[in-house]
Amino acid sequence: MKTYSPKPEHIERRWYVLDASGQVLGRLASEVATLLRGKHKPVFAPHMDTGDHVIVINADKIELTGNKATQKVAYRHSGYPGGIKGIRYDEMLAERPVATVQKAVRGMLPKNRLGRQMIKKLHVVPGPEHPHAAQKPVDLAVGARPAWDGLPVSAAKSAPRPSTKPATTPDAPTAPAAKKTAAKKTTATKTAVKPASEETSAAKPVAKKTAAKRSAPAKKTTAKKKADTADETEE
Repeated sequence: MKTYSPKPEHIERRWYVLDASGQVLGRLASEVATLLRGKHKPVFAPHMDTGDHVIVINADKIELTGNKATQKVAYRHSGYPGGIKGIRYDEMLAERPVATVQKAVRGMLPKNRLGRQMIKKLHVVPGPEHPHAAQKPVDLAVGARPAWDGLPVSAAKSAPRPSTKPATTPDAPTAPAAKKTAAKKTTATKTAVKPASEETSAAKPVAKKTAAKRSAPAKKTTAKKKADTADETEE
């Protein structure tokens, strides 16, 4: 089984709205981080940003459990020696509710350039209204998972691809036909050569017969000479 890796055309960005009124900060942040990373999709990959855009409204009405509001401190450092500063979460929620939600969500994302890209899809507003109505966001309850409709059908894949094969004309012979014609020519030349060899082989016995005919009169002349010499001796 091959490992699936999502392609850019398989990633579809959607917009969801989460209401933070009466929600716990940590539980809301974990749900938002899941949507930002895209872990609710079957095409999720840890090395790619497959998540959606999330709008958090009513950030000023978020809550903390236990004594975290008075005991938990959010620290920051200026980078200089002795430049550490801290603020309690009850003060941070009253002064900067948007930064409170963003800080909690950022801590649950990857600490690299991929996480910095994902946090850009988070949009937090302190009140009930947001300026993203043009994107047509969908209301989503905390803890619910959006329905999966499958991979988006791109226009490039739906259109037929042009064929890269060269166009063949009916008059032009194809490569296999050319090979067959060449093979026929070679066999024809071989058959044409065979009669010539047969003629040469047939000519050899004719030459022998002519040689025999030529030698026959010579034998007769020698016999006549012997007879003449015999007659002379008898006389």
